[in-house]
Amino acid sequence: MHRRSLRRLPLVALAPALAVFAALVGSSAAGVATSSASGKLVVGRTADIDQFDPHKATAFQSVQTLQLIYGTLVQLTSSLDIVPDLATSWKFSDGAQTLTFQLRKNVKFHNGAGFDSTDVKASLNRILDPATAAVARSNLSPITSIDTPAPTTVVLHMNTPDVPILAALADINTAILSSADVASGSFIKNPNGTGPFKFDKWTPGQSLDLSANTRYYGKPVKLAQVQFRIIPDESSIVSALRANQVQLGLISDPLVARQVKGGGLKVYRTPSLNYHVLQLNARRGPLTKQFARLAIQCTLNRKEVLDSAALGEGSVIGPITSPAYRSNPNADRPCPTPNLAKAKRFLKAAGMPEGFTIQTIVETGEYATAVNEAQSAQAQLKKVGINLDLQVLDAGTYVKRWLAADFDAAIALNGGRVDPDTMYNRYFTSTGSLNKVAGFSSPKLDQLFAQGRATDNVKQRKAVYRNITKLLEGQAAWVWLFSSYDYRVTTSKVHGFVPMPNGSLQYLRQTSLS
Repeated sequence: MHRRSLRRLPLVALAPALAVFAALVGSSAAGVATSSASGKLVVGRTADIDQFDPHKATAFQSVQTLQLIYGTLVQLTSSLDIVPDLATSWKFSDGAQTLTFQLRKNVKFHNGAGFDSTDVKASLNRILDPATAAVARSNLSPITSIDTPAPTTVVLHMNTPDVPILAALADINTAILSSADVASGSFIKNPNGTGPFKFDKWTPGQSLDLSANTRYYGKPVKLAQVQFRIIPDESSIVSALRANQVQLGLISDPLVARQVKGGGLKVYRTPSLNYHVLQLNARRGPLTKQFARLAIQCTLNRKEVLDSAALGEGSVIGPITSPAYRSNPNADRPCPTPNLAKAKRFLKAAGMPEGFTIQTIVETGEYATAVNEAQSAQAQLKKVGINLDLQVLDAGTYVKRWLAADFDAAIALNGGRVDPDTMYNRYFTSTGSLNKVAGFSSPKLDQLFAQGRATDNVKQRKAVYRNITKLLEGQAAWVWLFSSYDYRVTTSKVHGFVPMPNGSLQYLRQTSLS
């Protein structure tokens, strides 16, 4: 099956038991140094990275950076096709319970070490080790063993057919590390990948510098250097763009994006797979009661949150934002629109007719609309006696508390995925690697996710994920709010940049400066 048949990932369901053979991406010979890169592109963003471990990274800034440093077996294009990266081809066999990858030859890590199948095995085994606490562990959990019969061959053996595994392997959370680095742990401070840019230095809270990987196996990288510069205020990022101190600005505030006019600046407005949500921890306090969670769901006007926090720039959503499986926000929730009388009945049924208070964490720095979302939800919920005790935190503190599930509720912006299994299996299955954060699971959800993972019938998968949506909404596991836009602003000197629906900056590898 030709790789274009994988357009918009759900068609990957047709791929099991068939081979996918594709040409090497790019024209430069792998492992051969080139020196055509020139120019330094400065990227302005409001928050810094929080770590260098690609298997544990969740903060958007960390993910964006590590995507430039590391390679994965497969990757997504801007149109969400799955195409080769460190693997050149793959084949399912044994009823889709065996997946064989052929790897690129002559690829080098940034430190000059060669890449081969032992690096893939070491990386995937590290992810599968519960002690790692890798965020993608549950997405790879069907893997029972990994064989490396040749330096350029990796064979994954699974205990069940796993339709979305290619989507999982396109995620930076499944990045391929050097087996020597896995053994030493050196990548925690000195990342060493195969990607288009090499790590140079990091000044926490100020800047992070990368330089071109002249041995990159894809097309030659055009930029000699990329610097991520921390500018806490988005309006100041725009000012820096106008002064040519920054050539690419990452903007999340639609008000700021609307004010970018003239001066040779170009705004890329890209619908995002990511989703804004009020996460509810069903294992703490009042929210252990389903009726209390339903009271929140039936009180909130999601459109009002969208309008007040993001100027209406986006759309109200249900749980799943994956394009081929997108949830209908009006079909499967108990209260598609606000119903205060019903919310009060739920409060009474929960044994809290006067309402309750929940500790709610909110982040500043990573994206601009969080506090406004929280304040809008807070004002609305007061109408029925529910009080959001807002705790506004810097990005680093927020991520630590979020990962520890140290909250009753959290205003969050979470990453969407092209497949709903890789999007939510890690959250809402009982063994999910982020189930502690999700605060909710059930045997029925475990069963449904297993069904969705195993079948390659698109119609059947849609029915499974519709049932998952109904269960999540009916239990008010979380309250999904809206999806929005990513704004990327460039100066007239920037050429060849392509934005991604998942927020990735991977196409800096083909970007140039005039």
